[in-house]
Amino acid sequence: MTETDDTEAGQTAEHVIDVEPTDTAADTADIETDADSDESSPTRSADDASDDVLAVRKSGLLFSSSIALVVLALDQISKHWALNALSDGRPRHVIWTLQWNLTFNSGMAFSRGQGIGPYIGAIAFIVVIVMLLSLRRSGRGASAVAVGLVVGGALGNLADRVFRGDGWLRGHVIDFIDVRWWPIWNVADMGVTIGGVLLVLTAVFESSSRRS
Repeated sequence: MTETDDTEAGQTAEHVIDVEPTDTAADTADIETDADSDESSPTRSADDASDDVLAVRKSGLLFSSSIALVVLALDQISKHWALNALSDGRPRHVIWTLQWNLTFNSGMAFSRGQGIGPYIGAIAFIVVIVMLLSLRRSGRGASAVAVGLVVGGALGNLADRVFRGDGWLRGHVIDFIDVRWWPIWNVADMGVTIGGVLLVLTAVFESSSRRS
C-alpha cells in the first residue's frame, strides 16, 4: 500500500470516529427532550382541566343571569300592565277558573303572612345574595336554570317591597293571577316556586348519582 493510501485511510478512520459520538449526543438530546415533554404534559393537562372548569362556570353564570333578568323583566312588565288594566278593581275572566284580579300583598308569596313584609323583604334580600354567590358554581343545566328562576323571582318581589311603599321594605307586592282555588300570585312567585322545586330535584338526582 502506498503512502497516499495510508493517509486517506487514516483520514477516513478519523472521520468515522468523529461522527459516531456526535450522532450519539444528538440521540441523547432527543431522549431528554422527550422526557421533559412527558414530564410537563400532566401540568398542561391540569391547566387545561382548570380552564375547562372556569369556562363552564362562566357559561353557567351568564346563563343563570340571563334567566334571572328575563324573569325580572316579565314580572315587572306584567305588574305594570296589571296596575293599569285592572285599576278599577274588577276581576277579568280569562279561561275556566283563571282570572286577572289585582291585589296588593304585604306578606309572603301567594298572599300569606300579611303584615310581615319588612321581615320577608330582609329574608328575600339574603336569599338573593346567596343565590348570586352560587351562580359562580352553578354550572349548566337544570341547576343553572333553577338558580336563575329563584334569583329573578326574588328580585321581582323585592323590587316591589323597595319601590312600592312609603318605607324601607314596606312596599306591597302586586299579585293578579287568580285561579280562585289558590291564593293570588304573580310571575315572580312562579319563578321562585318552579326554581325551588328544580333545585330540590337536582340535589336529589345528584345525590343518587354519587351513591350509584
